[in-house]
Amino acid sequence: MLDILIWIGIFAVSLFVLIKASNYFTDSAEKIGLFFGMPIFIVGVTIVAIGTSMPELISSIFAVLNKSSEIVVGNVVGSNIANIFLVLGIAAVIGKKLKIAYELIHVDLPILVGSAFLFTAMIWDGIFTLPEALLSISGIVIYFFYITSSEKEHKDIEIKKEMRGELKGRKKLDAKTVIVLIASAVFIFIGAKYTVESVIRLSSIFGLGKEIIAISAVALGTSLPELAVSITAVRKGKHEIAVGNILGSSIFNTFAVMGVPALFGALIIPPSILSFGLPMMMVATLLFFFITLGKEVTRWEGWMLLLFYIFFIGKLFGLF
Repeated sequence: MLDILIWIGIFAVSLFVLIKASNYFTDSAEKIGLFFGMPIFIVGVTIVAIGTSMPELISSIFAVLNKSSEIVVGNVVGSNIANIFLVLGIAAVIGKKLKIAYELIHVDLPILVGSAFLFTAMIWDGIFTLPEALLSISGIVIYFFYITSSEKEHKDIEIKKEMRGELKGRKKLDAKTVIVLIASAVFIFIGAKYTVESVIRLSSIFGLGKEIIAISAVALGTSLPELAVSITAVRKGKHEIAVGNILGSSIFNTFAVMGVPALFGALIIPPSILSFGLPMMMVATLLFFFITLGKEVTRWEGWMLLLFYIFFIGKLFGLF
């Protein structure tokens, strides 16, 4: 009983640190992005997405080094499911209607869907090899190169207006902003690390298996930065950071979080991931595609996404 209380306390404290650090991280990332002339959506898809995906990446590398590579694919699949069903769902419910000015259909959404299909094809044989890892890493490099350079030639009128408005209010970048960004990213990592560890310990106490923990508890824990950042962004009216963060994090997961750990050893794919987790991830990806085509996400669509996540968790634990 004492162990349970201790780990519940650790979970509460680490979650508080995670949320506060995410708040500071959002502010600093936006200031830095605007200083370099980046639209808010690009800030969300790159700087914020990478920062909030670091817990998935670091925990996955540790999993491979500890001979538990099955945790990696569970983390990736579960995190993408949580990003879209849970994070986007909560963001849409809180924000009532998330509006997106940036044109997603030309490249970003096709890359999201394409990365999911490529990911599926690569793990379908039950193993993820070094050549596949290099291909995945190439994918994230190409994507980031495109989105950080394409706004220079972007012809979308709404984005050009948005950029002009942002650049007018752009201030000189000071050292404090950079220090806050780095410090908050460190605290996001620390908060996520102990949140995940406490969730795993509590799950172990209650006798849950490793694969179930990976795709549910670990994935949920490492998705908390995305959740915290997205909620903070929505409350501040920065809808594009919230949506861009989710989109960028999902692409980063399938390419980088899966690719980088595989540089340290081949990843084994459990059959249970292929039979249930992977199909649910594809459903989440396709729903994100169709929902955001209209450049907005409504509250009702948010509730629908949350119902999908409840079904996913319930099915994992045999409740449905």
